[in-house]
Amino acid sequence: MINAEHLTKRYGRHLVVDDVSFISRPGRVTGFLGPNGAGKSTTMRMLCALTTPTSGRSLVLEHPFRELTNPGRHVGVLLDASAQHGGRTGREILTLSSTLMGLPRARVHEVVDLVGLTRREADARARTYSLGMRQRLGLAHALLGDPQVLILDEPANGPDPAGIRWMRGLLRSFAEAGGTVLLSSHLLHEVEAIADDLIIIGGGRILAQGSQTELLAGVSGLEELFLDLTADTAREGVAA
Repeated sequence: MINAEHLTKRYGRHLVVDDVSFISRPGRVTGFLGPNGAGKSTTMRMLCALTTPTSGRSLVLEHPFRELTNPGRHVGVLLDASAQHGGRTGREILTLSSTLMGLPRARVHEVVDLVGLTRREADARARTYSLGMRQRLGLAHALLGDPQVLILDEPANGPDPAGIRWMRGLLRSFAEAGGTVLLSSHLLHEVEAIADDLIIIGGGRILAQGSQTELLAGVSGLEELFLDLTADTAREGVAA
């Protein structure tokens, strides 16, 4: 599972994440929902030891991420689909990572097929990829080590409607097989379509969390909360 305990992050006087605590459990998809700038990405970076928290801690599979041996074999991470070497082919990117993880080359072919990249696409350079193709390559990379946990930041940003439906099915199957999925989004309807549990964040703080059934029982209140958060973020952007 994923366990965030009182995660807080400050940059100087700017409080980005404020006392965030939650649990993402095996066999369930947890939607991490909030408008852009709410603190989702910073929280996920702290979970993956890419950003050091000002205070608090997080555990993945009962260990701090930094203490996981060969972490790609346990946790699949997709935080930025564009963070790929544009001069390498998709297959080269995956092959390099498979070598570092000590995986057989056959695993590269398996994940390429799993995410629906054609042979031609896999052998094309990443700089030629559309955003949707980059998301598929990023998912292939996250799944490469056959992990127990997936941490995905805005994975539905880029794919076409058919690609989004495919992604939902893939993540649903992963969770049903006992995996833990944490995915962020700023789109309420996208998270509703797949998540078992919801975490609502705004202004760096957790505003609501629970099972989707519990939170959507008061659906009008949830929608109003999210619309208010989105409006507040837009006003702050205009003021800036």
